[in-house]
Amino acid sequence: MRSLIAILVILLLAVQVQLWKGVRDVRTLSASVAEQRAENEALQARNEALFAEVRDLREGLEAIEERARAELGLVGPDEDFYLLVDPAIAPETSRHRSNDDTPF
Repeated sequence: MRSLIAILVILLLAVQVQLWKGVRDVRTLSASVAEQRAENEALQARNEALFAEVRDLREGLEAIEERARAELGLVGPDEDFYLLVDPAIAPETSRHRSNDDTPF
């Protein structure tokens, strides 16, 4: 009878160990799922923004013109382009020379 009780106690302990390992695994997986959901939401928002930009580029000229201005420096035919240079950061070659530096 004692050996039967000992075997049952050992089986009960083995079942308990497996149960608590399973609980730990479930918690770890739940945290991973929550993290993945947050990442998916961020990626979904990014995708929606990209789809909206693609739709704007396909449907209207304003988006194309805006992109050309920002990336290619587009200037319209009825516009004037002014380049303002900060003398503090201008390279040495573009600064004004004095009259003594002229070769003639």
